[in-house]
Amino acid sequence: MTKASQQPWNKGRLIGQKTPLKLKHIWTIRIHLQNANATRDLALFNLAIDSKLRGCDLISLRVGDISHGNQILARAMVIQRKTQRPVQFELTEGTRAAVAKWLEVSQLKGTDFLFTSRVSASEHLSTRQYARIVHGWADKAGLDPTVYGTHSLRRTKATLIYKKTKNLRAVQLLLGHSKLESTVRYLGIEVDDALEISEQTEI
Repeated sequence: MTKASQQPWNKGRLIGQKTPLKLKHIWTIRIHLQNANATRDLALFNLAIDSKLRGCDLISLRVGDISHGNQILARAMVIQRKTQRPVQFELTEGTRAAVAKWLEVSQLKGTDFLFTSRVSASEHLSTRQYARIVHGWADKAGLDPTVYGTHSLRRTKATLIYKKTKNLRAVQLLLGHSKLESTVRYLGIEVDDALEISEQTEI
C-alpha cells in the first residue's frame, strides 16, 4: 500500500469522551424499560447512573456489595479495579426499589454476581455484553449509539452534579479520581466553562 492510499486509523470514527445523557434521555430509557418489564435492565441502568462506576466495576458487583440481608443499602463502597482505590456511591430510592425487585425476581444471594450473564449463570455480564445493552438503550431513546456508550452512564450524574453545584472536588471524590486534573479532563469542563463565561460577556 502506498503512502498516498493509506487511510488514517481514525477516519470515519468518533474519537474522545462519550457524551453523557441528559435528564430527558434518562427518563425516556427508564420509561421504556418499565413498560417492557425489563427488571434486570432497569436495575442495571439505575445503578449505573447512581454509582458512576466504570463498566468493569459495575458488572462485577455482587449482591452483598449493595445489600445487607434483605435491605438494599443507601450507600455502598467498592474497590476500583483500575486504581485499587475505594470509592463510595449512593443508591437513590428509585434505584433501591429497582434493585430489590430484580433480586426478588432473580432469587440471587449475597455472594452471587448482581448482574449474571445469560450465557453462563455463574459469571457476570461481560464488558462487551454491557456495551451492547447500553447501545440498545441509546437506540430506544432515539440517540446515536456511536456517540453514547458505557462511559456515558458513568459521566451522566457527575456532569449533572457539576453543572448544578460547580463543586469539582465533590465530583472528584464521587468518581474516585486521585487527581483533580483527571476530573477536569474527564468532564471537559474547561471548554464548557470558558464558553459559558464568553457567552455572558458582551463587548
